[in-house]
Amino acid sequence: MKILVTGSAGFIGYHCVNRFASEGHEVVGIDNLNDYYAIELKHARLMESGINPESVLEGEYVTGSKFERYRFIKGDVSNRKFIDTVFNDANSFDVVVHLAAQAGVRYSLINPDAYVESNINGFYSILEACRKSPVKHLIYASSSSVYGNSTKVPFLETDMTDDTVSLYAATKKSNELFAYNYSHLFRIPTTGLRFFTVYGPWGRPDMAYYGFVEKMIRGEEISLFNAGDMYRDFTYVDDIVEGISRLLDKPPVASSPNVPKRILNIGNASPVYMKDFISLLEDKLSKTALIKALPMQETDVYKTYANISSLIKLTGYHPVTGIEQGLDNFLDWYQTYSTCNFT
Repeated sequence: MKILVTGSAGFIGYHCVNRFASEGHEVVGIDNLNDYYAIELKHARLMESGINPESVLEGEYVTGSKFERYRFIKGDVSNRKFIDTVFNDANSFDVVVHLAAQAGVRYSLINPDAYVESNINGFYSILEACRKSPVKHLIYASSSSVYGNSTKVPFLETDMTDDTVSLYAATKKSNELFAYNYSHLFRIPTTGLRFFTVYGPWGRPDMAYYGFVEKMIRGEEISLFNAGDMYRDFTYVDDIVEGISRLLDKPPVASSPNVPKRILNIGNASPVYMKDFISLLEDKLSKTALIKALPMQETDVYKTYANISSLIKLTGYHPVTGIEQGLDNFLDWYQTYSTCNFT
């Protein structure tokens, strides 16, 4: 297939590119390489995919040395002219995996403009391009954060999601609404994936597990919100990519009311208590965490827990990586790259 991956130098995007390209698909990757976190990490991901960061220029394709059918182009998804050009150059795509977004829940309190520009305007650009150059399947990243502080667990796709508690979550909910309308009006087959706390090698330094590891190794204090009385459905990145891969050739078909769209949870379906998570890190690092207990933040949710029965029924997906193995894999990667100053 011919696949476009947006956010291809990002955490999940990097892993998707390597999976799809290694399987022989023709892959085009897009990323604006912004500095939300260390650009060196994004450059390192590019190099691991066979792209020389020094050869990357805005709006120009770079062919990778690792995968014969992978090309990368630097650009911003919110730039409609740029996105239209990419679609025209490719003569459309079979599948679009749209992962580019401004990530982070707490950062949305600091820089809300970034979320509107990337998550709303950027998604609109992709939808418009898919309308003008029809694709067989648009898969896009939503988030478990759309469930807000729902006390009904595990979260089911049909649960009410009107009460989000962060601007980030609100932008992801808006993506689902936009996708529904484009599926309804223009018959674009769309699948929205509600990701649950993705972690693993090449992860984002702004995520809690990454920060905990760094600070514990350095003997620094870690901030633990709600004193660690929270649960997170940690999902290993390879399991996430496996689920996406199984969906590539399974676009939704029109059903009542004749809209080819779907929303799916993709998680591990096994929440981890954060106090237990810290204890696990202490054991693996042979370090005692210096904890600064902080109150619950207004943007935080108490528990995330995915009901993945719909995804299992559709694809046979089952997460296979438990939290201990996943952390071991992350720590092996981190110890290899910790001297690269990715934060």
